[in-house]
Amino acid sequence: MEAQNQSTIEQMMLAIGQQARAASRAMAKAGSEQKNRALLNIATAVRRDVAKILAANALDVKRAKTHGNDAAFVDRLTMTEKSIETMALGLEQIVSLGDPVGHIGTFKKQASGILIAQMRVPLGVIGIIYESRPNVTIDAAALCLKSGNAVILRGGSEAIDSNTYLAGLIQEGLAAAQLPAEAVQVVQTTDRAAVGKMITMTEYIDVIVPRGGKSLIARLMADGRVPMIKHLDGICHTYIDEGADLNLAIRVCDNAKTQRYAPCNAMETLLVNTKIAQDVLPPLCKIYQDKGVELRVDSKTRKVLESSGFIHLVDASEEDWHTEYLAPILSIKMVGDLDEAMEHIEHYGSKHTDAIITQNQAHADRFLREVDSASVMVNTSTRFADGFEYGLGAEIGISNDKLHARGPVGLEGLTSLKYVVMGHGEVRQ
Repeated sequence: MEAQNQSTIEQMMLAIGQQARAASRAMAKAGSEQKNRALLNIATAVRRDVAKILAANALDVKRAKTHGNDAAFVDRLTMTEKSIETMALGLEQIVSLGDPVGHIGTFKKQASGILIAQMRVPLGVIGIIYESRPNVTIDAAALCLKSGNAVILRGGSEAIDSNTYLAGLIQEGLAAAQLPAEAVQVVQTTDRAAVGKMITMTEYIDVIVPRGGKSLIARLMADGRVPMIKHLDGICHTYIDEGADLNLAIRVCDNAKTQRYAPCNAMETLLVNTKIAQDVLPPLCKIYQDKGVELRVDSKTRKVLESSGFIHLVDASEEDWHTEYLAPILSIKMVGDLDEAMEHIEHYGSKHTDAIITQNQAHADRFLREVDSASVMVNTSTRFADGFEYGLGAEIGISNDKLHARGPVGLEGLTSLKYVVMGHGEVRQ
């Protein structure tokens, strides 16, 4: 029976792959106006069906709670009227962005007389493997469509009802724009064997974008044969420099941790220069404790906070500096200077997003130049590391990699380049 089930899944995945490859050729030829029309159709359908989307999502949320998933997991899974409107706005923002497909850079004349430039082209078929967040279904599909790609979406079993309903709206919008519905397909089975097959389908899938926890990424890296644009963990730091505006520091660091706990761009470790720790830590940590944030601190931080009357502090362990909490927990460490802060980030960070709070331009410049992360920030919240906030419309993920894309991956990250050569009868000597 297991062998038959495995065979059925393989046949299903091969059919999806074949349909996606055929659809990718139609998408590569589609003009900007046609793709934009499809995206606007989808936005209209999303706004029209808010109640039905919430009803489908409620089934997923109820199932997650029944299975005992934690609060951070349920938060990532839960959709609201506001988050649905954000999806629609993201679709409209992507419509407003320039279409990268077909763009040709400046031609350069070579000694031979030929003219050389590069043209942006779609990647082809993109496979997205993700967990929890059903908004990824819309965001990923929209970016893939605008960049001329077909996409195969395999969401987690916990969001199957939400993802299936949203996929139907996407295919409705495609069909109304005379584009192939198979350009966006959601894998309907929750069997993990489908993922195993998907990551080896090199003849049908050009790149895999995994979005999920460490265990998922580790499995895909170990077993996959299709190239990946991957996001590991988001251990994001903020360093409050001795040259910081303290009111600004308190406002920004509060937001970086507490605006939302579950996203990968939330601050997980706060580094504070010893020279200003006594001035900034007590008022900032009072905000955190009033909001129910557990503080895991080094010995120097404990001494400063206890002298100001703080209790309920937890001693930070070595593991804490390596941990992405995605929860109301914050690690805090005092450091002697900028170099010690950057050394800590280099050793413990995940190369996702790191920020410095300072009025010292030389320190800001060094931080931007020397911290090796996909996003580096000065005097602002790490929560801005997001495709929507970066003006990309949405993001397919935030890549910790250096190849082929880095940071929030938008339209250009879903294209490649090919050389275009214009001649006038030249022949090579």
